[in-house]
Amino acid sequence: MDTDEARARFAVLRAERSAVPAGELDAVWAALPTVRVEEILGAWRGDEFDTGHPLNGRLRKSGWYGKTFLSADDAKPLVMRGEDGELYSDTRLGKGEASLWMVEFRDESTATMVYDGQPVLDHFKAVDDHTLMGIMNGKGVGADGPFFYFVLDRIPAEERP
Repeated sequence: MDTDEARARFAVLRAERSAVPAGELDAVWAALPTVRVEEILGAWRGDEFDTGHPLNGRLRKSGWYGKTFLSADDAKPLVMRGEDGELYSDTRLGKGEASLWMVEFRDESTATMVYDGQPVLDHFKAVDDHTLMGIMNGKGVGADGPFFYFVLDRIPAEERP
């Protein structure tokens, strides 16, 4: 699969309202380009792929809005929308915040968010200039997963809350 095919397949899988096979997401991931930390700074709205992972649906129920990357040393992994409609970084659920690093995953070095208070890594690849595909990985997760697959859409500055 080349990059254009991966982008087209990503769009199809993202529109799917039923479970998506992790193997199909892995094939898309393999064809997408890696990203550098400085390329992903900003605010992002999040969504997930339903693969049957135990985390599926739990973030949405908690009010997950997305992620914000202010700098390599200041990443907010769990930006939530409170009952009052305001956005906040849920440091309790996230056990702190995070930082961004270039980390090797599946034989490629790509921008990765490393959580401060738990052994969790979110690896990122570019679908396009405004969309990232993410794979959550962590201690105790084997080489074949199960992984939590998600998507981030860049929020333009004029639309940020």
